[in-house]
Amino acid sequence: MRRAGLGEGVPPGNYGNYGYTNSGYSACEEENERLTESLRSKVTAIKSLSIEIGHEVKQQNKLLAEMDSQFDSTTGFLGKTMGKLKTLSRGSQTKLLCYLMLFSLFVFFVIYWIIKLR
Repeated sequence: MRRAGLGEGVPPGNYGNYGYTNSGYSACEEENERLTESLRSKVTAIKSLSIEIGHEVKQQNKLLAEMDSQFDSTTGFLGKTMGKLKTLSRGSQTKLLCYLMLFSLFVFFVIYWIIKLR
């Protein structure tokens, strides 16, 4: 009994195909290339979208940092004003206290108006 060697029992010229025809192989290769190109375009689209999201996040963080510093300065300003009001309220200068409160209210509305117009 002879042992089948490499290439025995296979028609000549079909050693690498294992019984598949060349047209079936090329169809699979074409399908794989088409799917690979489709996947590549989708990955490119997702990559560009994620880059745009990253830029938007950086801009939003910058805006939030600016707003935070503005709120901190406003808080400091209002804290100083309230401290002065407390100092004035300890005395009996009601007329001066009334003027100071009206001025503070005016300044508050001006700041609100400026922020609103931005």
